[in-house]
Formats: sequence, structure tokens, C-alpha cells
Amino acid sequence: MNSPHSECKPNVVLILADDHGYGDASCYGGGDIRTPSIDRIAAAGARFTHFYANSPVCSPSRAALLTGRYPDMVGVPGVIRTHAERSWGYFDPAAVTLPDALKAAGYLTAHVGKWHLGLEPENHPCERGFDLFRGFLGDMMDDYYTHVRHGHNYMRDNRTTIDPPGHATDLFTSWAVEFLRDQADANTPFFLYLAYNAPHTPIQPPDDWYRAVRQREPQLDEKRARYIALVEHMDSGIGQVLDTIEARGMSENTLVIYASDNGGQLDAGACNGRLRGAKQDMSEGGIRVPCCAAWPGRIPAGKVTPQLAMLMDLFPTVCAAAGAPFDHEIDARSVLPTLLGEPQDFADRVLYWVRREGGGRPGHDYLGQDYHALRRGNMKLLHDDPFSPLELYDMASDERETTDISAKDPGVRQELARTMQSQVRKAGAVPWRKGE
Repeated sequence: MNSPHSECKPNVVLILADDHGYGDASCYGGGDIRTPSIDRIAAAGARFTHFYANSPVCSPSRAALLTGRYPDMVGVPGVIRTHAERSWGYFDPAAVTLPDALKAAGYLTAHVGKWHLGLEPENHPCERGFDLFRGFLGDMMDDYYTHVRHGHNYMRDNRTTIDPPGHATDLFTSWAVEFLRDQADANTPFFLYLAYNAPHTPIQPPDDWYRAVRQREPQLDEKRARYIALVEHMDSGIGQVLDTIEARGMSENTLVIYASDNGGQLDAGACNGRLRGAKQDMSEGGIRVPCCAAWPGRIPAGKVTPQLAMLMDLFPTVCAAAGAPFDHEIDARSVLPTLLGEPQDFADRVLYWVRREGGGRPGHDYLGQDYHALRRGNMKLLHDDPFSPLELYDMASDERETTDISAKDPGVRQELARTMQSQVRKAGAVPWRKGE
């Protein structure tokens, strides 16, 4: 069982972007992009340099974030889609979620934005621990203004279908701000999970944001300029959320966390900095993401930490900060001590990544199989499709993953492969299709 860090119950605002590249925030070295609001969170608190999504794609990372489990341990090894024949997961209805734990500790829980964990009635956000839901039930939007996917409208206000006008990013921001204003004078602590669709494709920023980037950075190609505009538009929305927290006098008792669900999509205009690879890859560009957290008076301002951590670690971290006990098994570890400036030794920790997929892309075939990565200490084992050989990298000396050392250290490769196999066997007992 976890132990509450404090009797004080802070409000928690968890902001998740979609496909936001590691190099696409100013505080992460983005030279052509301006993200003052994300930078504001980092400057007021802590920024991770080695924070990871649990998968190089959407749904598995979101399942891990909300449960503190590896995603295949809760039935989501791959992307959950609106068409069953292309869907590779079923979010286990018995899995305990972060809002479940927080509700039991007296929190009001709200989700605004993208869900992407199933359309089944039992997996509606209001059945998975959230008191309130305003957002998009489906996977990606085909249009940020019409909010449709395959011709279907998945926008909901709790369980009611709605068709609000406006850009999805603006809607999610305004709904989050409305929720915060409503809670300003309440005595109940709250948890707000704000999940933007941006900057996922289609790269569809408002015209005025695109023109502003074009004017400021005329040398950029159109694809990069449009992507930057979409990120900066989202960052402006985050700023409105932060301003509301401050204006309503909630800053001192609110923990704000920002992260992304996987790495950036390079052919959509994203940049993952110096890292190799992109969304869908197990190399660093697909799984290492920006993450920062602020909690005035608790997290030291301007802290930068190299601590290895994953999205799933936010489950026990938030629970520890909120004084929300739980006694079920998780795979995650709280990084609250790291955030508060206390030492944590994760030298023995093993990190594991998974994705199952049915289709393919140039140079990669999936055929309904899993592909994986595993890291212990500085050694990382990975492949980027199910049928490619496993590669071994020493992340201490080769962060860009340029030199496969499998032949040089076959014993290490074999040992890590056996560890990976053990996790695969364990997850194999968990069904990922409804009815199994």
C-alpha cells in the first residue's frame, strides 16, 4: 500500500498532449517554437530530461497513465480504434483507475478532452472513475472543427452527444477553464485530466496562428510551420488554464503536470530533438517525451532531473501527493520524492514498452504481433517491428542509439531478452479483446 505524503489534499491538474515531440518545447531546446506556458510550468517546478511514454502510440500510454500498470496488463497492448477489426485493445473494466483512487479519497474528478480508451458503455469515462466528462470519446479527429471520425460525432457532455462549434483545442481549453472557475470556491479537492488532441494529425491550426508563425519564421516549410502553430495554439490554451488557477487563488494548492502520450510524428512536422526515431518507434524519439510539474512551495522551482520515469508513474505520484491510499498491485513507482528534491535510487528498475498492431508502414510489418523495448540501468533492448532482430544500446554512451552492441555484449542481450520474455508471458494472461 502506498503511504500518503501529507494530510493536505492539493488540487491536481494533469495535462496530456497528443504526439508532442521531445524537441518541440522551448524548455527542451526547440529553437523555432515558442511554448511559454509549458516553459512556465517547468520554470515554476521540475522538468524531466528522461521521461517516457509507456508506448510509442496513444491508447497504451493512456491506459498506463490512468492505472499505474504496463498497458498490456490492463488489456491495451495497442491502439483502440472505432472499427473493431482495426482495434488492438479492450480496457479492462476491473482495472482500478487514478480517478477511482482519488474519488475514494474525497476528490471531485473531471476529464476534459480526448479519451481514446474505448467506446463500450463500461469504458465510458463516467464508468471509469470520472464524475464529469466533456470531450471526445473516439481516437483521432478527422477535423478539428467538425470533430468527426469516420463520419461519426464522438463529442460528449457526460453521456449526451453534443455538437459544439469551434476548434477542438479552444473547446477543451474553455471547458477546462469553466470547470476550474466552478471549483474556485468549493471545499472539495479536484482532479482535472485535460487531454488535448493537439498536435495529432490532421495538422490543422487556426489560420491566425499559422500566419503568425509564418511571419515570424519565414524560412520554415509549410508542414513544420503548421505543426508549430498547432502546438503554440495549444500552449496558449494551457496558459489560459494556468492563468485561471492563479486568478482564482488556487496556485499554492494545485499540482500541475504536463506530459505527452508518445513522441512526435516526423512526417507531420514534429521534431524529437537529437533523438533517433519518432512516433511508432521504440527508439528514443518514439517514447521519450516532455514532462514537467509545478507545485508552489513543494516542488523547488527550476529543478531539472535526469530521473528515469514513465507516464504510469504519475498514478502513484499523484496518489502520494493527494493522500489517496491504494492496496492493489501496480507496476509504477511514485516519483514524488524526486519532484520534492529528495533522493531516489532506481538503479534496479526495469522499464518495459509494448505495442501490438495489425497493419504496417514502409519498412515495418506488424501482422497483429507485439514489438517491445526494455531498459535496465543504461542498457536498452529494442526492435521497431515484431520481426526485426532485437538491438542493444548503451544509453550512457550512445543516447542517439547509433551502435548496436549485441555482438559485443551477447550475455547482456540474452539476459535482457529473457526479462522481456518474462513480462510478455505475464501479460499474455490478460485478454485484450472483449469477451475473452
